[in-house]
Amino acid sequence: MEITARKINVNKSQEELFEFLKQVKNFEELMPENISKFEVLHPNAFVFALKGMPEIALEVKEENPYSKIVLGAMSDKIPFNLTGNIASASENTSQLQLQFQGDFNPMMAMMIKGPISKFLETLSSNLEKL
Repeated sequence: MEITARKINVNKSQEELFEFLKQVKNFEELMPENISKFEVLHPNAFVFALKGMPEIALEVKEENPYSKIVLGAMSDKIPFNLTGNIASASENTSQLQLQFQGDFNPMMAMMIKGPISKFLETLSSNLEKL
C-alpha cells in the first residue's frame, strides 16, 4: 500500500528542513491534536499514540542528506516506512512530499487508508506552518 501526500512549501531551506526532520523530538510539534502519547526513545527513535489507536514506534532508517529521510516502524508486526522527499524551492524555502509505504493485507489496508491519509495531511499542514 502506498499513499502520497500533496507537495507542500516549507519556509525553511532544504538543509534546515532536513535537519529539523532528522531530530525526532521535532515530530511532537507536527502531530495531530488528538495525540495521547509522544516519547523520544533515543536520538533516532520515538513512539506516539493517537487517541483510540495503538502506539507506533518509529526510527530513522535512512538519510540522504538534505533530500530524503526515511522513518520506519520499529516493529515487524506492522511493516511500513514514512519517507520525506525534500527539494529546494529557493534559498529560504523548500518543497516536501511525504510518502507512506506499507505491506498490509487487503483488509488491513482498507481499514487504515483513511486514517493514514488524514495523518499525512496533518503532518503536511503542520510543516507548512513552520
